[in-house]
Amino acid sequence: MRFVKGHGTENDFVILPDPDGVLDLTPEAVVRLCDRRAGIGADGVLRVVRTKAADVDGDLDADAEWFMDYRNADGSIAEMCGNGVRVFARYLVDAGLAPPGEWDLATRAGLRRVTLGPSGDVTVEMGRPELLGPGEASLAGASFAGERVSVGNPHLACRVAEPVAALDLSRAPGFDPAVFPAGVNVEFFRGVGERHVEMRVYERGSGETRSCGTGTVAVAAAAAGGAADGAEWTVDVPGGRVTVVLDGETSYLRGPAVLVAEGETRPGWI
Repeated sequence: MRFVKGHGTENDFVILPDPDGVLDLTPEAVVRLCDRRAGIGADGVLRVVRTKAADVDGDLDADAEWFMDYRNADGSIAEMCGNGVRVFARYLVDAGLAPPGEWDLATRAGLRRVTLGPSGDVTVEMGRPELLGPGEASLAGASFAGERVSVGNPHLACRVAEPVAALDLSRAPGFDPAVFPAGVNVEFFRGVGERHVEMRVYERGSGETRSCGTGTVAVAAAAAGGAADGAEWTVDVPGGRVTVVLDGETSYLRGPAVLVAEGETRPGWI
């Protein structure tokens, strides 16, 4: 099995080229690939498959040539991954499978338009984040009020007063499973300047990660309180910094996407 390793603000992925959709990618195989001690190590897997060859539940938009089949580190399927989309797009350009410029990718959350050059940052149109009302998370015996936000996948963005580095995210935050039956990504954020926030995230299926692209959009939307004037928001995560733009109709996420290694798994290992 050929693979490429990449990351977006240290949210890292194993990329599996599978243009014709022939890989039998089981949840067990994903877990083994993502294992940081016995495998390659990653927050998730990006299977690169042509949309017409993707055998997935639901309809995919055939206007996009490529489909991002994203799996969490525990083998579960996720609708979207903002950092993953950037890394996926950078891989396509680097491999000569797509030209630099502007084009669409298919995801389980719908089309995502990407803009990128031969190198450098990648911008993704993330769609309009939906503010769904208040929610609550618990952590180490304390409760945190938050905003429920959909960015194609579910988020609970909680504003905190103390620096986010002080939080203990070694265990999953609690939440109401009746409100989030499919689980939720929980973000904790704090304002550090004008349109500038810091955040940490505990992702469903992966645990705490160094960054979460959809989470940065959710946090910017929660911090803006529904205001969308086209201004840029700076979001600092443990793995770096991204920029989010909210304009009322959609949102944009801009940040790095880095490919670091490539190889193939040993025969019979998976």
